[in-house]
Amino acid sequence: MRAIYLDCFSGLSGNMLLGAFLAAGMPLETLEAELRRLPIAPEFRLKVSSVKKNGIAATYVDVGLLDEAHGHCCGHGNEGRHAHGHEHKHERHCRTMRDVRDILERSSLSAEVKDTSLKIFGALAQAEGKVHGMMPEDVHFHEVGAVDSIVDIVGTAICLDYLEIEKIFVSRVNTGSGAVRTQHGLMMVPAPATAELLRLFPTYCEGAAKELTTPTGAAVLAALAEFSDHVPADLLTECIAYGAGTWDTELPNVVRLYIGEYKGGGKRDLSLIETNIDDMDAQLFGYVSERLFALGALDVWTTPICMKKNRPAHMLSVLVAEDEKAQCLSLLFSETTSIGMRVLHVDERVEAVRHTALVDTPHGKVRCKVSAYGGKIVSLSPEYDDCREIAMREGIPLKRVRQAALDDLRERLGE
Repeated sequence: MRAIYLDCFSGLSGNMLLGAFLAAGMPLETLEAELRRLPIAPEFRLKVSSVKKNGIAATYVDVGLLDEAHGHCCGHGNEGRHAHGHEHKHERHCRTMRDVRDILERSSLSAEVKDTSLKIFGALAQAEGKVHGMMPEDVHFHEVGAVDSIVDIVGTAICLDYLEIEKIFVSRVNTGSGAVRTQHGLMMVPAPATAELLRLFPTYCEGAAKELTTPTGAAVLAALAEFSDHVPADLLTECIAYGAGTWDTELPNVVRLYIGEYKGGGKRDLSLIETNIDDMDAQLFGYVSERLFALGALDVWTTPICMKKNRPAHMLSVLVAEDEKAQCLSLLFSETTSIGMRVLHVDERVEAVRHTALVDTPHGKVRCKVSAYGGKIVSLSPEYDDCREIAMREGIPLKRVRQAALDDLRERLGE
């Protein structure tokens, strides 16, 4: 599986993460195109630059907020931003969890990106609610609910989905030290919400008396990451990239990201859930499949069958790890007409090693899956969505785009 390791020796913020992903190969044009699916897209634009922090080349991302009255763009660095950060006069910068959920539901983002974004915001809402003695849905995110931090969180989800990252490891986290001025007055570092989000992770403070880890960065870790004191031995690192923060400090203000194929984790217990359905609108199967994948199902498929009295029907099959089985069963009972499931234990699942290669065709960039088994390449497959988008944009046959991507990839592989 694809995995990353975040070395947070100088903290972590949302824009540091985005910078690291872009430096690791996330195409900027794809990130911008996906972010335009948000209904708040007219309110911002990304500003990306190459910088050096103590001699380390890194990518810096700033979310420029567009002044609606004059069309001007004002940048906001991520450090020092937090859920109770400095005030903004425009009400769009103060949003609740309900508002954020509505923004995501009204977007045309994929189900996977929406689900990951909601997990991160959900962790943040839980932490803020606990700190302020409020229900999570009623928490006012203030700065973290503002456009720039919504972009940081949703952008992170987009990058994880595009790069097919299934596992996130993180080092001990440098929180920084000192104090930060907030809407509620002077607060210690780490800010209360950050401390709550990081309570299950080893933390320390070193270097400048600054807020190095923000609630946005901490929320990503709390929702998605697993601690590892060192780069996992089973992570075959393909690339190391750096995302820059705003501060100029004695310690380079960057996050170091390792990305590659993770071979660890041991053998997983898998189950196959099957159910026969003959009384459900066929249009619902696509929706149910999307929801199952969002819950972590490894594969979902339907098979045409005949049931009693020769009624045409579908057998819905779901391959799932033990950890996600209960959630998938609950969803199947609530979203389908089935009243019974078969659950079979899967003794073994054999997988080819997969990684994503980005090829540059005459029509545009296309992601391609390269699969190998036994040390030999067994499959090359251009990403359908990328090819479809190019074909629609350029007005050319889809098969021509696919062939151009395969030709470029085969040339690179020497085939």
